[in-house]
Amino acid sequence: MSKIITPIAGVSEKAYVPDTSVLIEGVVSKLVKQGKIKGRIIIHRAVLAELEHQANEGRMTGFAGLEEISRLRLLEHEGLITIELAGERPRYTDIKMAKSGAIDALIRDYAYEVGAILITGDKVQAEVARAMGMQILFIPPISREKLRLEEYFDKDTMSVHLKEGTVPKAKKGRPGEWKFVDLGLKPMTKEELESITREIIEAAKRRPDGFIEIDRPGSTIIQLGEYRIVITRPPLSEGWEITAVRPLVKLRLEDYKLPPKLLERFETRAEGILIAGAPGMGKTTFAQALAEYYMRKGRIVKTIESPRDMRLPPEITQYSKTYGTSEELHDILLLSRPDYTVFDEMRNDEDFNLYVDLRLAGIGMIGVVHATTPIDAVQRFIRRVELGMIPSIIDTVVYINKGSVEKVYELHMTVKLPTGLREAELSRPVVEVRDFLTGQLEYEIYTFGEQTMVVPVAKTKKTLESKLIREIQRIVPDARVEVEGNVVNVIVPRDAARVTMRRAKKLKKLERKHGISIRLRIES
Repeated sequence: MSKIITPIAGVSEKAYVPDTSVLIEGVVSKLVKQGKIKGRIIIHRAVLAELEHQANEGRMTGFAGLEEISRLRLLEHEGLITIELAGERPRYTDIKMAKSGAIDALIRDYAYEVGAILITGDKVQAEVARAMGMQILFIPPISREKLRLEEYFDKDTMSVHLKEGTVPKAKKGRPGEWKFVDLGLKPMTKEELESITREIIEAAKRRPDGFIEIDRPGSTIIQLGEYRIVITRPPLSEGWEITAVRPLVKLRLEDYKLPPKLLERFETRAEGILIAGAPGMGKTTFAQALAEYYMRKGRIVKTIESPRDMRLPPEITQYSKTYGTSEELHDILLLSRPDYTVFDEMRNDEDFNLYVDLRLAGIGMIGVVHATTPIDAVQRFIRRVELGMIPSIIDTVVYINKGSVEKVYELHMTVKLPTGLREAELSRPVVEVRDFLTGQLEYEIYTFGEQTMVVPVAKTKKTLESKLIREIQRIVPDARVEVEGNVVNVIVPRDAARVTMRRAKKLKKLERKHGISIRLRIES
């Protein structure tokens, strides 16, 4: 039987071997200060090699682990512990295979051979050590701890911006109605930002609601509870910077007070939905509300996010794009067959291709994209898919501005003569983009030659009307022209009627040229 020693029990004058996980989490030094660990702490050379490798790659986990060893060295100088280096340095292949457990195995086997207590925060490592009959000190995840970063937030804070050499700043207000305010008078130093970063990394490794989504040379993206945290550092940025964003409100779809016609479309017809808007306008909040709406209606809903920052009930599974490939997510979603999948923050070709594949497979898709105008969201698909497929992929575009639904488009495919063209033989397939609530045609999308045209119809009609009026007034200078669809009324004074009749042939040519009907009227 293996002996499990918990942090509460406390032990003294024994040998401890910490693995990489607890050093990154920064908990060993805390246990030493609390008097729960006394004696020898043996640092395996494999731990140093892995942390060095991570630090050389610019990953914050490596720096956090090395900083923890430095803290342990200070505690050694205070006489609280003794530190030894032991074990053989791992081979390069062991370091590259660290995610598969190669480094953990080296550390575990060494602790077993010398009869030391293995300190770990990795559940798998703990279970394997238990199976080997080893003594272990397992550090379970903690549910909550107060971070210095959180001290910058209050109930009105949308985001906090900390940068080396500048005073802390925050956005306060609501989407579309916020102000940028200073949170202090003293510029932040590199050391302060590094310290806050280490605290965030340690919390993300220990808390069950913490995820290091991306850790690259120069940048780290973390989801920690409700906070989405982006950390950049040289050489990617000229100085250290931490940006933390959190949602201020959680809304239900009913809170948007949408027209019944739109709610009915969501319920019965909308299956290829795009939610568009500028950054910070509330797109993800609306997508979150729509996901919960479908869940309450008995639909199976899943999400694809990076990072996973939506606050959703446990009935909705949230997949991370960071931890799974597009092929893996594609296979999972095709086999599990959800009714709707919410794809948050679609950015690159890989994201759009996955959206398209899943939609064409019959899965209802809700995609979130950055766009400054509603039609920009549709144009993100042009040249990525064939024009004729767009209405099959996207049927509803919802544009969010300042936290509200400002515009809703619906897309249809038809064969017609595009607005502005007059020759019947120029008829072609046209994607019509209409305002869903009014039914007004706003854009036409079609191919002309080798180019795909996105034509604002209202503007085109206005331009054509102005050109037509100018042409008629050149023929009949004294006429007043009124355009009503394809009928043009030319109203002339009675004393100019005879002259106008002599110019009727020119007006007939104009009729044939523009495909309209010109009616002459004598002003009484």
